[in-house]
Amino acid sequence: MPSYKVKVKWGKEMFPDVEVNTEEDPLLFKAQLFALTGVQPNRQKVMVKGMTLKDSEWGNLPLKDASIGAMVLLMGSKEEDVPSEPAVKPVFMEDMNESELATAMDLPAGLTNLGNTCYLNATVQCLKTVPELRDGLQNFEASVGGGSFVPSQSITVALRDLYAMMDRGASFSPLILLQVLRLAFPRFAEKGAGGVYMQQDANECWTELIRMLQQKLPSKPVEGAKYQPKSLIEQYFGGKFEVEYKCNEATEEEPTRSEEDFLQLSCFISQDVRYMLSGLRSKLQEHITKNSPTLGRDAVYTKTSKISRLPAYLTVQFVRFYYKERESVNAKILKDVKFPMEFDAVELCTQELQDKLAPMRDRFKQLEDKKVEEQLNLKDKKAGDSKIKTRKEPYWLENDLGSNNSGYYTLQAVLTHRGRSSSSGHYVGWVRQSDNTWLMCDDDKVTPVSAEDILKLSGGGDWHCAYVLLYGPRILEIPEGMDLSPAEAEKGVEKMETENTSSTQQ
Repeated sequence: MPSYKVKVKWGKEMFPDVEVNTEEDPLLFKAQLFALTGVQPNRQKVMVKGMTLKDSEWGNLPLKDASIGAMVLLMGSKEEDVPSEPAVKPVFMEDMNESELATAMDLPAGLTNLGNTCYLNATVQCLKTVPELRDGLQNFEASVGGGSFVPSQSITVALRDLYAMMDRGASFSPLILLQVLRLAFPRFAEKGAGGVYMQQDANECWTELIRMLQQKLPSKPVEGAKYQPKSLIEQYFGGKFEVEYKCNEATEEEPTRSEEDFLQLSCFISQDVRYMLSGLRSKLQEHITKNSPTLGRDAVYTKTSKISRLPAYLTVQFVRFYYKERESVNAKILKDVKFPMEFDAVELCTQELQDKLAPMRDRFKQLEDKKVEEQLNLKDKKAGDSKIKTRKEPYWLENDLGSNNSGYYTLQAVLTHRGRSSSSGHYVGWVRQSDNTWLMCDDDKVTPVSAEDILKLSGGGDWHCAYVLLYGPRILEIPEGMDLSPAEAEKGVEKMETENTSSTQQ
């Protein structure tokens, strides 16, 4: 692969040993310059010995024969262009292309596939459904550049700018984000036969993007809060486990306890697992081998984990891929595993956390009961009175912004894979637009689908299989004039405790 080391001069700054590959598209080189300087490719003028580099071809630019250390001059500033008011002409829907039609139907922007980059496109679409993440990125004022490549900062800036572009509608190319991702993690730039970029694992991409954002996006401060996360990612995506280790071979040995952080839960798929909840349970109690101070040797322990903090946004990965040594491939488990649209995580939690969740859970129960009672009265009202104003209650625990105060979640995004291995096939993002309307984000094609279509993504064949699920907090919306009194809530908590005790005894 012909690559060359050149020096890039931008104003008073000099960047030595910048790699140029003339077999790649020139836009990739411009994306690399963006990662170093923060100058958007459309504002760059790249010159070598008086000749200007084009976006689509290298032309006769004297780089192929250049010696190591050749000088490349970059001109351009980081200031954003001031958009001019376009002259809008009426366009009929039958005359629109797919991009224009998507904008007219209020569909979000799609993302161009740049060659096996569907894993990145699907991840970006799913994460975009988190409003707190979008706000955090929008408020991130740093820029790239400064003389060195900082992966976390460049990726955060690139994702911020990509979301801003996507909000304008139509399809968009994630070239800058892709380039800085490959610079930060070279495995995403691996090529196969014929020099074609290889397919990558979407969950690995999801994990790395989240980890980079975790380093740069600050949390929202809460005065007097016991839990003060360092980053917005920990605040809204981060949960905590209370872990107990009990030695199976020395019953007299006292159990040891510790605390672990998590950013996603794993749903393990075995022969007996048919539902997501049972796959999550299997991970929360497992057998491990570690040193026993009582026996003075390695022994088998039972590791039991309970959730002590629920994040507002719960990520669940279906562990569908495993390594087959004979074929040297990450094979896929196609088994059908059902997942719910509304998920209740309470039984995965510690008793202490369950007690904290009980008041809000009872308010949800009260609301459901009162809606049933008032259903007949609503039928007697005029059609004009059918729209009732509601107020939204906070979904987080007091003094713990970014947590979940009920244990109730609503599915808001699904990342699926279609194919037989993680290094092949196709990834798609499915995002909720409204209660019963979802969008299938298949690269640059965004198509409305129904909730029933989402439930068909549970697996069992060669159709799209759920790989990563993103659940958001279920919001309590109380109609104006309705009172869910604390006294009733306390009675509900007592009733729930009684029911829990009875079920345990049974």
